[in-house]
Order: sequence, then structure tokens, then C-alpha cells
Amino acid sequence: MNAREALGKYGEELAARRLAEAGMTVLERNWRGGRAGEIDIVALDGDALVVCEVKTRRQSSFEHPMAGVTPAKARRLRGLADRWLQEHGGAPPGGVRIDLVGVLLPERGAPVVEHARGVA
Repeated sequence: MNAREALGKYGEELAARRLAEAGMTVLERNWRGGRAGEIDIVALDGDALVVCEVKTRRQSSFEHPMAGVTPAKARRLRGLADRWLQEHGGAPPGGVRIDLVGVLLPERGAPVVEHARGVA
């Protein structure tokens, strides 16, 4: 595993922990939708399915993690959510939501984990 992959894996671990602390149930991590890509975290929030994208950045990086989801990325996530639902029996009663968790790792101190609900 290279440094970039390790950074992403660490960020996803922090994100999964944050979602669980918020009362969500993590169903899957790193679900592969074939060539369409990957969903970082699939979770349940009550009766709503949550497809969660995780972006991790070091504080010295140019871009804030929350800026990492472009309109094209949002479309891809919606397509991946549809594919996941097809493979797992359809949408739950609460529907589907796409969330973003941004993880910012400062040079010193604790990571900053931000959770934005319904970003796409």
C-alpha cells in the first residue's frame, strides 16, 4: 500500500467511526460497482440508505476535502447508488441520500472530520 492509499484508508476509518457515532449502521465499505467505480461507505440512517463519499486531505494540501465532489462525481455516485440498490433489492422506505465526509489531517493535533448530509 502506498502513502496515498494509506491516507485514504485512514480517512475512511475515521469517517465510518463518525457515522457510527451519529447512530448510523455501516453496511459495507469499499463496495465495487464494476467499472463504474466504488462507494466508500454504504450505511443506514434510520430507514434511509446513505451512500457516503469520503475525501481525506492533509492540511497542507491546496484543496479542502469538501471541494472534492464535483458535479461529475455526484452523477457517478448517483449511478453507483442505483447499481447498489439493483443488487440489494431496491430502495428502503426512507429513500437514498448521498453524503460526504471530509477528513482534514493537520500537521499537529486531532483530525477534523466534517459530515455533510444530502450533497448530491
